[in-house]
Amino acid sequence: MRYTDAIEIALPRETVVALLADPAQLPRWLRGLVLHEPVDGVHGEVGTTSRVVLRTGQHTMEATETITRRERADGVLHYEREITAPGMWNAARERLTAAGPESTLWVSENEYRFDSVPMRLMGHVLRGVFRRQSRQHMNDFKAFAEQGTDVRDATEA
Repeated sequence: MRYTDAIEIALPRETVVALLADPAQLPRWLRGLVLHEPVDGVHGEVGTTSRVVLRTGQHTMEATETITRRERADGVLHYEREITAPGMWNAARERLTAAGPESTLWVSENEYRFDSVPMRLMGHVLRGVFRRQSRQHMNDFKAFAEQGTDVRDATEA
């Protein structure tokens, strides 16, 4: 399963990159984040492996994230990572481009693969859920970056 989404953020690209790269800011915009800790390497650097725990409702998922690419090429920052969890593999390919002097275009490509027929069927049925969750994360980051909105405030209310 593959899909691409994009959002424009009303901040310069370097500001957006700094906010996305700061691990202390993750809980403020990554809805459901319980834990994101490097196991091997330094947060955000290529080759770093991290343990990630996310909670959605009553469901908790633990995964391993590996940074596979972080480079600037042709005026675009490419940031890619692979996320594995039992029965699932995900590649997330992020591109951040200056859309103007005070705005950034964030394009996110996601690819999912599932290990078993039941998981593949579930992935197909839940395609819209995966896509909506990705879009929610992007919208949450935009609200955090532009207005300082913290997702923890919304979920605690």
